[in-house]
Amino acid sequence: MDYNNPNGIVSTEQIPEGMVRWKSPSNIALIKYWGKHGNQLPRNPSISFTLEAAFTETSIQYRARREYGSGLEFSFYFEGEENPAFGERIGRYLNALLPIFPFLKQLSLEIRSGNSFPHSSGIASSASSMSALALCLCTMEERLLGVELDNEAFDRKASYVARLGSGSAARSVFPKMALWGKLNEVAASSDEFAIGMAARLHERFHDFRDWILIVSREVKSVSSTAGHDMMNNHDFAEARYAQARRKTHFLMEHLSHGQIVEAGKVIEEEALTLHGLMMCSMPGYVLMEPETLQIIRAIREFREKSGVQVFFTLDAGPNVHMLYSGRDEEAVEDFIKTRFPQYMEPERSIRDKLGAGPVQLD
Repeated sequence: MDYNNPNGIVSTEQIPEGMVRWKSPSNIALIKYWGKHGNQLPRNPSISFTLEAAFTETSIQYRARREYGSGLEFSFYFEGEENPAFGERIGRYLNALLPIFPFLKQLSLEIRSGNSFPHSSGIASSASSMSALALCLCTMEERLLGVELDNEAFDRKASYVARLGSGSAARSVFPKMALWGKLNEVAASSDEFAIGMAARLHERFHDFRDWILIVSREVKSVSSTAGHDMMNNHDFAEARYAQARRKTHFLMEHLSHGQIVEAGKVIEEEALTLHGLMMCSMPGYVLMEPETLQIIRAIREFREKSGVQVFFTLDAGPNVHMLYSGRDEEAVEDFIKTRFPQYMEPERSIRDKLGAGPVQLD
């Protein structure tokens, strides 16, 4: 798919001052995207639950530039303060998007962003922040160029644009559940953008919760970008990608038929596979902490003894996501209070659930 638009320039006199604002959530991958090629293209398909409480709000205030130049004119504020490090990343991203949005060179931009959750808390902030920014840019294109897209086309373009900033951000554009990556069983699936899968999610999963236990806030010793790169020469790379495609097929079946136990088994196996791939990379590395393993063992023991269907997954770090039905909220809370009371403190956990996707705020 080619969204490049070399003619996307508007008369400067026709540019009014304006603002766009979007709130976009993060997501938790159930089948993990691990390994990429080309321009942020995935080596395997991935499935995620869209969250609700963990989100980024981003606004772009724009006006015509007084002097037209070859570069971009923008400022970036995170949590109310200028952030040069984040701003540098945003600048690289916007420059890469000029073939799609050439009108950006005509504008002076003030970008403001903030999260509902702390940085390094086990939530993928790049997914929520880049999807919110992509949605703002697509809305600006509609306003300034008179582009008319139906809802489905708009969402797919926003997903495509978000992917160029962060692969997982492609999935945050959609409510409840999303699929990113080509899967033969799903005709509309693509490596270039994600698609919404809420219509195929059984009602038994619609009230699912995600309780994130924050084992560590320390910056990871190996970034996700570096981890993706290590897959290029990984001994198990091709076997992993084939395995992920099979798991995606089976998990889609379980999720669409309301098979909670079967889905939970795949989700847990997938989380451990991700960390296994890290441990046998070259060089190998470990992002789990001893407490991560303690929590995993306790969850399995609790599930076996109580019959409560609570499952774990992990991101590319030490923090644990507990997935369970809303009807089991009280039982899971009692489990945490008893076994890991430290995670009842707000700074040690985030209680989230499946959400309805992004919202335009203006």
